[in-house]
Amino acid sequence: MKQNNKKKSFLAFCAGILLIGFFLHTGGFLKGNRIVFPGLPEIGQAFFRLLSSGATYKKIGVTLLHVAEALLLSAGAGILIGLAEAYREWIYSLFRPVMIFLRSIPMIVLVILIMSTISYHSVPVAATCMVLMPIFSEAVYEGTRSISQELIDVYRMNSGFSFRVAANVYLPLISGYLKQAFINAAGMGIKVAVSAEYLVQSRDSLGKAVFLSGYSSEYAEIYAYALMMILLVLLITEVPGLLIKLFTGEKTREITIPG
Repeated sequence: MKQNNKKKSFLAFCAGILLIGFFLHTGGFLKGNRIVFPGLPEIGQAFFRLLSSGATYKKIGVTLLHVAEALLLSAGAGILIGLAEAYREWIYSLFRPVMIFLRSIPMIVLVILIMSTISYHSVPVAATCMVLMPIFSEAVYEGTRSISQELIDVYRMNSGFSFRVAANVYLPLISGYLKQAFINAAGMGIKVAVSAEYLVQSRDSLGKAVFLSGYSSEYAEIYAYALMMILLVLLITEVPGLLIKLFTGEKTREITIPG
């Protein structure tokens, strides 16, 4: 039954991609503008033409590097802040206005502010990290607050709160929250990174490629790059989980209470 549900979900996902193509085709028909709304054959040709070029993979690599660096930095900072917020309520109150600010500020305004303070080369990573950090901190805070008080009392009988306790007790118990935060952050990260690359004209990046395609009115290429970004999100969010299941046999980690 579970296997059938996964198969249905995959087929529905593929149908959703086709639905996007249908909307583009319909938009071109209604507007009578095949330049802005190219047909699926044109997008497909542009997609495979770009994939056949080595320069495309260099651009993908640069953007993925930006996203990976931002995910690593934002996850590290977000986990530490989230644990601190859950451990002391006043810390949560202290950081809450900052997190609300980062979640609510328009991305373009945030990028412009960062552009005025650091070198353009570092803007994609810095901007993406700032946007993703609240996702991880909120997930860690909510996950930690949801842990049964009985489990917390058990570890307190054996040890005080420390990094060892956080790594061996808290993080395994909130792994579901972290996984969902990673999935959300990966999709958001690619969008923010590409947008920042577009604004600062990062060399050999997908953002710069989208800018050049728009400048030359190659809208089929823009949609092709969008399709690549969708595939990159799937690569980042789904492949690691499949590899973990493949090599671990879906074994769950045993939680030990530090003595």
